[in-house]
Amino acid sequence: MTSRLNGILVVVSFVALAVVAVGAQGPYKGYKAGKALIAHRGASAYAPEHSAAGYTLAIAQGADYVEQDLQVTKDGQLVCLHDLTLERTTNVKDLFPNRSRTLTREGRELTGWHVSDFTLAEIKTLDGGSYFAPTFKGEKVLTFQEAIDLIRGKAGIYPETKAPEVYGSLGFDMEKLVMDVLARNGLDKYGADPKTPVFLQSFSADSLKKMRLKMKVNLPLLFLVTDRDRDVWLTKEKLAEIKTFADGIGPAKGIIAGRPEIVGWAHAAGLSVTPYTFQSDRPVGGMSVADEMRQFLYTFNVDALFTNNPDQFPRK
Repeated sequence: MTSRLNGILVVVSFVALAVVAVGAQGPYKGYKAGKALIAHRGASAYAPEHSAAGYTLAIAQGADYVEQDLQVTKDGQLVCLHDLTLERTTNVKDLFPNRSRTLTREGRELTGWHVSDFTLAEIKTLDGGSYFAPTFKGEKVLTFQEAIDLIRGKAGIYPETKAPEVYGSLGFDMEKLVMDVLARNGLDKYGADPKTPVFLQSFSADSLKKMRLKMKVNLPLLFLVTDRDRDVWLTKEKLAEIKTFADGIGPAKGIIAGRPEIVGWAHAAGLSVTPYTFQSDRPVGGMSVADEMRQFLYTFNVDALFTNNPDQFPRK
């Protein structure tokens, strides 16, 4: 009886260790050396951000995931745009010169051509490529569905709920909109399509809590953390709290450079670490972007990272 009990305890201990080992790798399990490459807004060092050209190039350059920042149009459609307004990355000023206005957004006044003031049909008339280079003239703003269609089977998708409180104040449930699109594509459950993993992200703790605790979303969730919020969230105690509503943290890279011990704290809490943003046009400490990424991946031991330069990602 004692021998049998000891055997059971050994098996139970082995299983527990196995669970811990898998948990430590988290949602990036299966990637070489446990490190994953997220193309930040596509291959945005070389092509317009969130464009078909940029997404396609990111895939060609070996991205494990391609990121989508999501905004909501006047008629409730999700589009891939980083900004709340359209003027930085499109020719909206030329086509709709009188549609700019000043609104209070996230506690500050923001003047511009707000995405939420335009229907999808109107946004589809815009040129989303010329701002980057004349060769990209005619690139269109993509819907979330179009991004999925373009990327599916070739890489994972990494959508972000952008300013969900802003859109909530306009009557839109951004989290439901996102999950509805994923559900229509059969991508709303973890592991549903191994060729197209999904990782959701947000700077909003409330957005992530809503998805995890209220909507029972079992896709991996990443909590993005700015320099401003570093001391609010990146303590041992707060990391344990984050684990109740997310699977990883996405700190600004300077936070990790200044306090690399945060990576160990996060891993001990069962969280992956995915810093942002690594880009060749903003060298740090005289390092190339490849060397900077290598330092974070293999010295600081982060699990993944966001980069504008997917072709420079060091796999070893």
